[in-house]
Amino acid sequence: MIALGLVGDVMLGRGVDEALRGMRPDEPWGDALSVLDAADRRVINLECAITTHENPWSRTPKTFHFRADPSRAVRVLRAARIDACSVANNHTLDFEEEGLLDTLEYLDGAVIQRAGAGRDLEEAARPAILDGPDGEKVALLAFTDNEPAFAAGVDRPGTNYLPTSLEPEVLDQVEAAIAGAREAGADTILFSNHWGPNMVERPRHIFRRFARSVVDRGADVYYGHSAHVFQGVEVYSGKPILYDTGDFIDDYAVDERLRNDRSFVFLVSVEGGTFRRLELFPVDLSFARTRLAAGREREEILRRMERLSAEFGTQFLRRDGVLVLEGG
Repeated sequence: MIALGLVGDVMLGRGVDEALRGMRPDEPWGDALSVLDAADRRVINLECAITTHENPWSRTPKTFHFRADPSRAVRVLRAARIDACSVANNHTLDFEEEGLLDTLEYLDGAVIQRAGAGRDLEEAARPAILDGPDGEKVALLAFTDNEPAFAAGVDRPGTNYLPTSLEPEVLDQVEAAIAGAREAGADTILFSNHWGPNMVERPRHIFRRFARSVVDRGADVYYGHSAHVFQGVEVYSGKPILYDTGDFIDDYAVDERLRNDRSFVFLVSVEGGTFRRLELFPVDLSFARTRLAAGREREEILRRMERLSAEFGTQFLRRDGVLVLEGG
């Protein structure tokens, strides 16, 4: 069995990058590090470019451009022993193709695996294979429906772009990617998708149908992010669908209703592709820092997740302030 520690968006640019000048590399993770340390492998969505390249993307309209200093960002990722990053998102090319290529080189140099973007389409689509205990292998497949202009081409750097659609050619692409990861020796398929609009508490019907279709085609864990707020958890055909894992480290303004400063460490245990357990450890986010939630804050986070997940028929148990869902 392998325990995967999954978190949502980790944005190390802009204000976080400035704050890191006066922080230890472990400080942004706070005491949530204790939960991440308990995982066998740790996976994040890296929501910025790691580069010193100064020219922001300007070929299509874009409001926000996130760039992290390479030396500071790499130290922060190493402090949490991050094993793999999804780099399929709407900020990977914020500083053009050069910024993406730098990001890939810095991650590779730090021996942090990555999936979802590359020097060409073949590399962008390539899964990261994570080795776990007892020879267990997990394939991280990473996609995004954000920023079509960022999409990789046959000879063009970019992201592993995939529209959220039920069209046969889209689902055939999903099925082929999963089959390829199985052929590469993966016991478990972790399907990462940076998808959908921001600040949405519930996935629309098409997103639910798409996630289920991905499971039907062989994914074992669906790992969504992009909305900046966590969404409910569904178990479909015995497989967990994490529609959105929210934010984790950032400098974002807080919506007082949707509370994008609240989320979880999602600890998913699987064995040979079989879902065994999901444990949700509530966290609250402050500027450039995350910590395990406590007291009233924790209670409100737990209640929201329970309510949202109940809409999918999911009922959690509570154990010492942690939401627990047992699998097969």
